Amino acid sequence: MSQVSSFKPIVDERSRILILGSIPGVESLRLQEYYANPRNQFWKLIYAHFELEPSECYEERVSFVKSKGIALWDVIGNCLREGSLDSAIREEKVNNFRGLFKAYPGIEIVLFNGGKAYETYKKWVGFKALPNITFLKLTSSSPANTKKYEEKLREWGVIKEFLKSG
Repeated sequence: MSQVSSFKPIVDERSRILILGSIPGVESLRLQEYYANPRNQFWKLIYAHFELEPSECYEERVSFVKSKGIALWDVIGNCLREGSLDSAIREEKVNNFRGLFKAYPGIEIVLFNGGKAYETYKKWVGFKALPNITFLKLTSSSPANTKKYEEKLREWGVIKEFLKSG
């Protein structure tokens, strides 16, 4: 088992949506980029709602999500894990969400990129402390999740609908 740590959040004062993964996979850790595995559909799902193709440049992708009011982080701050599978995560410790929500009070909705992120947040942080924030679990963008892309795209459409309403 290897010690694995998450990245700093991608967030700024414009952030209204927070998308939480569990913890970066091997390829993301190697490249120091959120959702770096080319088979992970995250960036494709995000850009598709704006009828665009994801930029090849990571810094441009980061600027894009921030410009849309989207923040990224992980529920787990550090853990033990071999490989990239969420099922291999052991001894997880969660990130400081109290501090994040205090520093960025404009966050109105939290979307969980998969079941592990949702279940870990539910177990260690909970939903009751922040009654003004909506929490939704989405199907994981991970290549380990075999749901059809079109189904994921429809489900992830909540992002565009939320941004339209604000």
